[in-house]
Amino acid sequence: MGDTRSSATAYDDLLLKSFFAEVSEVERDNEVARILSCFKLNPFEYLNLPFEASPEDLKKQYRKLSLLVHPDKCKHPQAKEAFAALAKAQKLLLDEQERAYVLTQVNAAKEELRAKRKKRLKKDTASKIKSLVDEGKYDQQYEWSEEFQQELKLKVREILTDQEWRRRKMQMRISEEEGRLKKDEEEQKETWKRKREHEEQWEGTREKRVSSWRDFMKTGKKGKKGETRPPKLKTEDPNKSYVQRPVKRG
Repeated sequence: MGDTRSSATAYDDLLLKSFFAEVSEVERDNEVARILSCFKLNPFEYLNLPFEASPEDLKKQYRKLSLLVHPDKCKHPQAKEAFAALAKAQKLLLDEQERAYVLTQVNAAKEELRAKRKKRLKKDTASKIKSLVDEGKYDQQYEWSEEFQQELKLKVREILTDQEWRRRKMQMRISEEEGRLKKDEEEQKETWKRKREHEEQWEGTREKRVSSWRDFMKTGKKGKKGETRPPKLKTEDPNKSYVQRPVKRG
């Protein structure tokens, strides 16, 4: 079993060498241009593969295209970018979660196109009868057609674009909310800081305030600075609490 697999790999390598020996620089440049013009959200487009391609098909196609546009073999000024794009596409499709996400959007696109076709067939009696007689083969043949594949490609682009826009909007809202929470937290910290500084300042003047209060209790209400108070009048009758005028004596 192992020898058979090794022989198959060696044969594939021989075919690839033969293929690249016949590839011209113009063909390499054209492939670079094709890769760079692909829809960025669809990794299947970069590798020029159908959505039904298996992981094994993916690896073979990546090897073929990466050698075709490798910066060491291709003189195109953007060969390095094309090579990196292929590597990224392969990485995405080998990731089960990323691959499942793309295929989910592909299936959604197929369902939309099927529903649209079903409505169209209701108006076309001949096609409707043919579809019923062939027991689904008519629909299957249509989905294998170049027309359907092109429609599917465009619909997948539309759905992936919409999903990406939703994702970015959600990310934007999350970032805005995180920014708001951070701002509130900073304002709260600043409020607590000012409050703590005020308390520390108040505590720092405690001795001075206590000393001033003691002086006040000892001397009575303070006069204004530089103010001269009149002497207190002595009363004739010490038992009376109010001030009496001095009595003139004969």
